[in-house]
Amino acid sequence: MNGTPRLRAGAFPSTPQNTPGQPTRFTSSTSPNNGTPQRPRNKLPAIQKLRNFPPPEPPQEPLISLETVDAATQRFFVVSFYAALWAYRIYDFYTLLSGGNDEQLWLFLKWVLMDGIFLFAIPSLRIPWLEPSSPALVFMFLGHVLLNGMMMFQVSIPLVGWIASIGKALYNPGEESLGGHTVKREALYNDPRSIQGKVIVNILPEGSAIINPNQESFCLGGSTNYIDLPIQINQTEPTRIELQRSDFDTSEAETITITAKAAKSLMATARKSQKPQDSSEPLVLRYAVKKPGRYILQKVVDKTSMEVTGRSSEAIVVRCPSARLVTTSGDKCKGELSDISFEVTGTPPLKLKYRKMVNSAPIEASFQSIQPEDFVSPYARKQQGLGIVTTSDDQDVSWARARSIKVPVNETLFNSGSWWYTIDQVEDAIGNVVAYKSELEDYAHSRNKLPETQQVFTVHERPRISLDGCDSQHPLKVAKGSPVRLPVSFEADGRPTEIDAPHDIEYVFTPEEDLKSLGEHNPATQQALKHNFRSPRDTLLINNSGLYSLKSVSTKFCSGEVREPASCLLQNPPEPKLEVSATNLTDKCAGNPVGLQVTLDLVGTPPFEVWYKTERKGHGIQTKPEKMTSHRQQVQLQPIEEGDYTYTFYEISDYYYKAQQVDHRLEQTVKPSASAHFVRDDPDSTKASSTLCLSQAATFKIRLGGEGPWNLGYELVHGGQRKKQSKIGIIDVDYIIETEPLESGGDYTIVLTSIEAGGCKEQMKEEISFKVRHQRPKVSFGLMDGKRSVIALADKQIALPVRLSGERPWKVEYRNANEPTHPSIIEEMYNENFSLLVKNKGTYELMSVHDNTCPGTIDETADKFEVTWIQRPTMELSEESRVTRDEKRDLWVKNEVCEGDEASVELSFTGNPQFSVRYEETAKPNQGQKSVRKRDITAALPKASIRLDTEKAGEYTYKFLELADANYDPESQPPIVLTQRVNSRPTARFATPGKVYNFCAVNVPEEEVIPVILEGVPPFNVELDVKHAGSAKGEWIPYKDIPTNKYDLRIESKYLKHGPQTVTIKQVTDSRGCRSRPEIAAARPRVQVSVHDPPTISDLTARSDLCVGNHVEFQLAGTAPFTVHYTFDGKSRKASVGAGAIFKKLAAEAGIFTIDAVADSASHCRAAVSSLQKVVHPLPRGKLAKGRVSHVDIHEGHETDIIFDFEGTPPFEFTYTRSTEPKRGVKQVVLETKTETTWDEHVQRKVSSEGEYELIGVKDAHCSVKKNGESGPSHMGKKRLTK
Repeated sequence: MNGTPRLRAGAFPSTPQNTPGQPTRFTSSTSPNNGTPQRPRNKLPAIQKLRNFPPPEPPQEPLISLETVDAATQRFFVVSFYAALWAYRIYDFYTLLSGGNDEQLWLFLKWVLMDGIFLFAIPSLRIPWLEPSSPALVFMFLGHVLLNGMMMFQVSIPLVGWIASIGKALYNPGEESLGGHTVKREALYNDPRSIQGKVIVNILPEGSAIINPNQESFCLGGSTNYIDLPIQINQTEPTRIELQRSDFDTSEAETITITAKAAKSLMATARKSQKPQDSSEPLVLRYAVKKPGRYILQKVVDKTSMEVTGRSSEAIVVRCPSARLVTTSGDKCKGELSDISFEVTGTPPLKLKYRKMVNSAPIEASFQSIQPEDFVSPYARKQQGLGIVTTSDDQDVSWARARSIKVPVNETLFNSGSWWYTIDQVEDAIGNVVAYKSELEDYAHSRNKLPETQQVFTVHERPRISLDGCDSQHPLKVAKGSPVRLPVSFEADGRPTEIDAPHDIEYVFTPEEDLKSLGEHNPATQQALKHNFRSPRDTLLINNSGLYSLKSVSTKFCSGEVREPASCLLQNPPEPKLEVSATNLTDKCAGNPVGLQVTLDLVGTPPFEVWYKTERKGHGIQTKPEKMTSHRQQVQLQPIEEGDYTYTFYEISDYYYKAQQVDHRLEQTVKPSASAHFVRDDPDSTKASSTLCLSQAATFKIRLGGEGPWNLGYELVHGGQRKKQSKIGIIDVDYIIETEPLESGGDYTIVLTSIEAGGCKEQMKEEISFKVRHQRPKVSFGLMDGKRSVIALADKQIALPVRLSGERPWKVEYRNANEPTHPSIIEEMYNENFSLLVKNKGTYELMSVHDNTCPGTIDETADKFEVTWIQRPTMELSEESRVTRDEKRDLWVKNEVCEGDEASVELSFTGNPQFSVRYEETAKPNQGQKSVRKRDITAALPKASIRLDTEKAGEYTYKFLELADANYDPESQPPIVLTQRVNSRPTARFATPGKVYNFCAVNVPEEEVIPVILEGVPPFNVELDVKHAGSAKGEWIPYKDIPTNKYDLRIESKYLKHGPQTVTIKQVTDSRGCRSRPEIAAARPRVQVSVHDPPTISDLTARSDLCVGNHVEFQLAGTAPFTVHYTFDGKSRKASVGAGAIFKKLAAEAGIFTIDAVADSASHCRAAVSSLQKVVHPLPRGKLAKGRVSHVDIHEGHETDIIFDFEGTPPFEFTYTRSTEPKRGVKQVVLETKTETTWDEHVQRKVSSEGEYELIGVKDAHCSVKKNGESGPSHMGKKRLTK
């Protein structure tokens, strides 16, 4: 087996193959833990440092981006376009050959212009590989000018022959033979049947054999359970091969015999793999072996039972080297040792290359000379130049057996993160190299195990903890029994961080009462505690007062460090307490109790919050808090209504303790003095700080306290004046104060001055304020251009100015007086200068207004606004348009015109210039599809002329759709439809345009019929022009009143002259008066009429005897094309001859050829021919060794026969050569050449020299043939073959 097989998982690599003197290397393409040996790449020679040159200017991008069309496709398009130009040029050239010489100058100038545009446009495209220089462009342009002149002016230069030769060289489909079929002349000359056969004579040499000729190294292991040992044989066919194998473990030798059958199979396989086969090259047999050891070639016997000479050589087959990483822990801590080891197996001394990657930073390392102690390898001696490796006489080969060696590696893990060790390759003493694939996958999320050639572990940071915001000098304070979080802070790289793995901490706690005098832990009472932090959201809650100190921290992988501050003191502040004392408050006039003054004494941590309840007998309970920032505060409890009151203080809170229950109760019977206050939440009363409308009265609800009846005194304050008012004998508790309508705007205040009840009078100071608007809201129309009217475009939205006063927003009611049936409209307006949008014309009238709070008034002098419209534009067809009305179809009709004649209509407008008209033109041409186009015109005056389309014949309809003037945008109008018929111009053409009418000069008819096809409405008038090639002016011939569309023109003989003349239709007119007369002469229909002399033919060769492969060639005179009638091999045939006037045919078969007649088909003239006859002879044939390739092996001094066979007409002259045998890369040399003559068809010659014998030429009485494809008539008597 030859090559490198794949390895199975967990197996050893296969045997490497190598060239002499080079170690074998392997590159793994399987899994990373199993190397597969492959050939190494030779190192490239060092490249000399280049000099620094300035960077070249970047090339310009192609005109068409290469991303759109690639460069190759652009070049293809350019070349294709150039080929199309040449095809078009050749078409014009053949058109000139058929007639029309009056177009020569025009065609020449046309092609000079087209070539110039094409050639000089190529550089502007900037296509890669298609950017000729300026001199090259000029040279190519001049060359094209020369070619155009030759072609278009028909210069007598064989340009057609040159083009035909080039075309024939590029593509040669063959030549027409006398038999009428197409034959390639080269096929006649290169007929393999003409000269066949070859004899190769070999002188057998002595053979040799050698094992492992390239001194390759081999190894077995893994999926490779056998290798192919190369045994090179030269010039021999072995029938028996003996190999000797020495075992590495026992040093015992065994003999392996390859039988004749096995040797034959090995040779057959070797010959198939050696291409091309060359018997002189050594043959390499590959014999499969499955055991390691040293193999030597002991004996080789060939088919002659002779022992073949063997060269001293050997093949060493060892176990393939391998390496693996000994598994270690997958998690380590920063600062520890790596503690890994490599286990290397193979033939020592071994080399190991490995890489480590720390957080994606690769580092390469290697070990050299890995071997057991006191071990000496013959390969090490060879590398040191101390002698050869081994000889065939050495018996001890135990040094080559595989050994396993362990190599430890210990290094400090200085970085945290991912550490990856991977084995790159291992090399044994023989030079076998196994390379491993180094690709680390996401093994953490993979179910597959890590390969043995890789080791990955994670180096973890050591955890660090401290306390944040708490120490022995800044204790934590919390209510007794309430938990609080111990502020443990985790650090990484000196910065606080959140944990990403569980952390275990140990801490010590000593109760506060057991602490030592210096605030330290008491060993006798301290408690050792633990806590596990599983996630960043976990907390350590503590609630007992005392000292907490962190002792240690650790994770699943590493122990950590405790940093300061590490101790925290937790204290429980004292619980809050409340003491309540009270003093009665009495009425100064009657001495009745009116309330309590309560003193609150507190203990705890401010701020405090005390909750108490006020309960009136027979009524509900009111709850109220009292907030304090000090430890003592007084509170007055003075209700305004009479009754029995109970005050209960039930709850107290401070900074740390919340909702602590207390119970302090106070009771009192209250008889309040007379009082009065505003009921501010009464929905029917005027609210404080509210604004009233002008002339609106204010009302306020007063609630009286004490025992009635009451006398109330109050004042109305406004504008610096105080108006005193009073009310005596009020019986009800609630009293309503209502003012008069307030006619003055500004700020108002109602002040309660006094209240009297039971003979006691109390002074009051309660008041309430409000505002009164200074004026009513008002609405009116503003002015536009100094007036309350506007003239606007119809249906256009208009903004009417509205002026408002008051407070936003306003609601204004208005209506259109011209639309009495429509309801009024209420518009909400948000600013004082509002724009009211309207679209209809009419008089708009304001009806009412109301602002944010108050109704308003309307300015009767400005309550109306008038809107009128500007008249819309109109259009119509003017009388000058000369159109008639078709009432049935509801459209206007314009007079018919001829195709291409001028026609127009005029439009009249009313409105404000300038005018814009849009109309739709519908064309229904006689030929082609219907089309609809929209057009626009602009007129600065009330009239405009529109040009009608008469370019093509057909029915045209114009629909005028939209009209706009200086005021109005384009608007739809009642459509004006106009139609007109455009008649096509008549045409006249020849039934067969371009045809050449030819006839003989001896028989010119009086009249020649030329069919003409006319299109239009008959009758027609036609004018012809007959122009002779040699005259400058033609003759005019009229044909009038032609009644039909098909007509046969007859030209009188007086208008025809000898030679070519051109007949052209100059003009045609039909019955509608439409005339057609092409202005360009080249566009006029034409035919050619020629008068010719009868043709002649003459022989261009003087020989009457020809050989197969020769040409028959005759010159024709007359007017092309010609028809040649001839007889070949008893059959009558004919052939056409074109403009070259040369009749040339290939003689592809033997036979008799006779010319019968020649006809000038263009002029219908035919001439008989006599005495033109030729005989075509077949080519001779020769065969060597019956036409086969014969191999003859002889020994030195022996002879062999070579046999020649000939076909043809005796005598025969033949030439043969002896050459060296062909070898790849070596030119064959002709050693000798012999020429002989014989009358026999069977000739035998003896040869004894080594070489290749080949027949190269044969002659008979008439013809000759050569090996290289040449043939021709024979000239007997000469020593060399000639054509």
